[in-house]
Amino acid sequence: MRITGGKAVYGASVGILMLEARFPRILGDMGNAGTWDFPVLYRVVRDASPDRVVRKGGEGLLPAFIEAARSLEADGADGITTNCGFLALFQEELASSVSIPVLTSSLMQVRAVNAMLPKGKRAGVLTISRSTLTPGHLAAAGVPEGTPIGTTEGGAHFTEAILGDAPDLDPALAEEDNVSAAMALVRANPEIGAIVLECTNMTPYASAIRSATGLPVFSMVTFVNWFQGAIRPRRWSVDLH
Repeated sequence: MRITGGKAVYGASVGILMLEARFPRILGDMGNAGTWDFPVLYRVVRDASPDRVVRKGGEGLLPAFIEAARSLEADGADGITTNCGFLALFQEELASSVSIPVLTSSLMQVRAVNAMLPKGKRAGVLTISRSTLTPGHLAAAGVPEGTPIGTTEGGAHFTEAILGDAPDLDPALAEEDNVSAAMALVRANPEIGAIVLECTNMTPYASAIRSATGLPVFSMVTFVNWFQGAIRPRRWSVDLH
């Protein structure tokens, strides 16, 4: 049997475009390789700080993200994702710049989650920065107008630790902020039947949010696991006897 090459790296089907940040990447964070049950390829986009992407709209960064996406494809990625939901703004341009699937934002799940829910129920979104999550971000991700949105902004620790790229993170305080914000979102919108976490750094607290609210919680990790299952389907052995 002849095997033809072409990739620089084999066995890692998902490439992740990373913001440049130094805050701790705890287990459950996309930037912690231990989060994944499969190998991934990372590419850090220099100067793409959390503050610049989330609070300043990623202005001037699109060429660097396109270059990094093309680099991941050249190295062997079969699909590309990112570690910031606010990069939904770049979805169309990134998808057009490579020949493999691109998944920029957890927000892209909202319509699918809505389709799963009983009549009268809909998804709510929890974001790290409601003040800078614009209609443009939501439209780029296909989020329906009027979707309820809650935020950890104004909390004791989480938003400022991540967007300020703090050298230290207190997971207990971060969890408290996320749970409190999720509970406030649900109290204000009793029609919510599931929560979609916009911020990829919220994933470590998904279980606590689920326990507190009793609702399904969708994150970028659940989304990328689905994504990876499509670009690298499991091979089943069939016993016909």
